Amino acid sequence: MILENDGIRLRAVEPEDLETLYRWENDEANWKQSNNFTPYSRYVLKKYIAGSGKTIYETGQLRLMIDILPAVRTIGAIDLFDFDHFHSRAGVGILIADPADRKKGYASSALTCLLTYAFETLGLHQLWCNIMETNTESLNLFLAHGFIQCAAKKEWVRSGDTMITEYTLQLINLQK
Repeated sequence: MILENDGIRLRAVEPEDLETLYRWENDEANWKQSNNFTPYSRYVLKKYIAGSGKTIYETGQLRLMIDILPAVRTIGAIDLFDFDHFHSRAGVGILIADPADRKKGYASSALTCLLTYAFETLGLHQLWCNIMETNTESLNLFLAHGFIQCAAKKEWVRSGDTMITEYTLQLINLQK
């Protein structure tokens, strides 16, 4: 199965992605959205990449790099995480790293590919995501793909001196 759609391709992480991942994971602008506040070393990322050949059933997560086509250029990543085989669900996260690559439909195409893979190949019953109320682009993306808001965690995330509400959205696979 080739995970390709509307000018993008999703692919496995490769050793050549080390510097790209290092830059993205250590960019403080990305930390707030990912709820990570710790820098990653190249050593840790090398170990992660080396283990990325394991299945989602072994690791509970899957990261796919987003390449735009035809001039293959990596612009982001889309993740399945907190994979729960028993309950048939997983979390979804997406990053389009460079603001210049946003609002061009790449995230939507990547999410469409991932939904097909998650529901048709993995046979998942549902996907979910957590999005801060201030991240309207991401909220609109997931809502446009059929996710519904199922919870609002009031004043859940601290950003400087401000507390921000975080929404949980989910998409149930009605085709199962």
